[in-house]
Amino acid sequence: MPADESSAAPGADRSRAHPAFGRALRPPLLATAGAPLPAGDALRVRPAAAGPRRPSAVRSRASGGSRSPRGGGARRFYERLRRAWDRPLTAYYLILGAGLLITVLGLVMVYSASMIKALELDKPGTYFFRKQFLAAVIGAGLMAVAARMPVKLHRALSYPLLMGAVFLMVLVQVPGIGMSVNGNRNWLYLGGPFQLQPSEFGKLALVLWGADLLARKQDKRLLTQWKHLLVPLVPVAFMLLGLIMLGGDMGTAIIVTAVLFGLLWLAGAPTRLFAGVLAVAGAVAFLLIKTSPNRMSRLDCMGASEPGPGGSCWQAVHGIYALASGGWFGSGLGASVEKWGQLPEPHTDFIFAITGEELGLAGTLSVLALFAALGYAGIRVAGRTEDPFVRYAAGGVTTWITAQAVINIGAVLGLLPIAGVPLPLFSYGGSALLPTMFAVGLLIAFARADPAAKAALATRRPGVRWKTMRRRVKKRPSGER
Repeated sequence: MPADESSAAPGADRSRAHPAFGRALRPPLLATAGAPLPAGDALRVRPAAAGPRRPSAVRSRASGGSRSPRGGGARRFYERLRRAWDRPLTAYYLILGAGLLITVLGLVMVYSASMIKALELDKPGTYFFRKQFLAAVIGAGLMAVAARMPVKLHRALSYPLLMGAVFLMVLVQVPGIGMSVNGNRNWLYLGGPFQLQPSEFGKLALVLWGADLLARKQDKRLLTQWKHLLVPLVPVAFMLLGLIMLGGDMGTAIIVTAVLFGLLWLAGAPTRLFAGVLAVAGAVAFLLIKTSPNRMSRLDCMGASEPGPGGSCWQAVHGIYALASGGWFGSGLGASVEKWGQLPEPHTDFIFAITGEELGLAGTLSVLALFAALGYAGIRVAGRTEDPFVRYAAGGVTTWITAQAVINIGAVLGLLPIAGVPLPLFSYGGSALLPTMFAVGLLIAFARADPAAKAALATRRPGVRWKTMRRRVKKRPSGER
C-alpha cells in the first residue's frame, strides 16, 4: 500500500467510526457546511470542550483592536451623574449642604464688609459679626428642631405662628414701641442692641398657614371653586401686605406677594384667576411707586452708570463699581475699597457687591450656584411628594428664598430697582436669618419624610449597618482559624 494511503487511513477510520470526534475537529464554518476537514487543519483548531471562548470585546482590547466610540467616556460620566442625581437622598444633601455653606460664607463676608462700618460707629470691628454669629447659632438650633419635627407638628404651629406675627406687626405701628430704620417703620426695640423685624416672620407664617389651608381644602376637593381658592388666603395675605406697607417696606411686600402667587400657582389656579390677581397687584404697586418720590428715584436708577444729580443713584452705581473692580478672583478677602464709606449698606443689602469685589467672579458664581442648588432641591421635594401640605409648604419656601435672592442680586447688578431686601442666609440681620434658617429646616424635614429617603437613611444608621454586616458574615466552624 502507498505511504500516503496508509497514513490517511487511520484518521479516516476514526472519523467514520466516531462522527462526533470528526465534527469536533472541523472548523465551525466547515462543520456547518458539511465539508470534509482538510489535512493538517486538525492541529490548528482548538477542540470545543477545551474551555469557554473569550468575548470578542475582551479579545479586541487584549489585542489592541477597536476602541470604544468617541464620546463614550462623556456618556458614562453623564450616566453616573444622572444616577447620582436621582438618588433618594440627593435633595436632602443639597438642602443641608447649600444652606450651611451659604450661611458660613455669609458670616465671613459680614465680618469683612462690616468692619469699617463698625469702626465708624465707634464700635469694635467684630461688632456686627458677633451679632450675626449669635443669630446663626440660634438659627442652627431652629433649623435642627424644624428638621426633626414631624409634619403634623408643623401644621399645628401654622395658626399660632400667624397670629403671633400679626400681633407683632400691629405693635410696630404703636407709638413708643415700633421704631423706624432708614425711613421704614417695621422694627420692634427689644432692649440693648437687639431689634426685631416682625414682617420677616410674617413670610414664614404665610407659607405654613397657606399650605395647611390649601391642603385641607384639597382633601375636601374644594380647590376647584374660585371662592374656596381665594378665600381666606388672599384676604389674609392682603392684610399682611397692608401692615407691611403701613411701615413703608415695599421690598418685604414684594416677597410676600411672590409667596402668595407661588401658593396659588401650586394650587392650580386657572390662568384667568392668576392673571386677575397679578393685574390687581401690579396696579397697586404702580400706584405706590408713582406716589412716592423715593421709590420713583430707585426705579430711575436701573442701569445707571453715573451717580446723577445730587447723588441719587450713588448706591446703585458704586455697587457696579465694586463688582467691576473684582475681576476673575477679586482683590482678596478684606481688601475691598468700596466698603470704606463709598458704598452704603455694604454688609446688608449690597453684600453681594462686596463679595464680587473681594472674591471676584468666582465668588459670585459660587454664591449663585449654591442658591440654584437650594432652589432645585426645594422644587424636587415639592414635585416628588404625595402630601399636599408638603408640596405647598416646600414650594412656598422655595419661592420665598429664590425670589428674595433674585430681587437682591438683580438690584446689585442694576437689572432691578433697589428694593431694600437682604440676601437670604447671607446678609447681616438676625431677624431675617432666624426664620429663613427655620424654613431651610422645613425643607430638610420634608426631604427626610420621603419614603425612599427614610429607607436610605435607615440603612446608614450604625446599628442597622452592624446588624446587616453580621447577617452577611458566615459563622466559621469551631476548629477553623
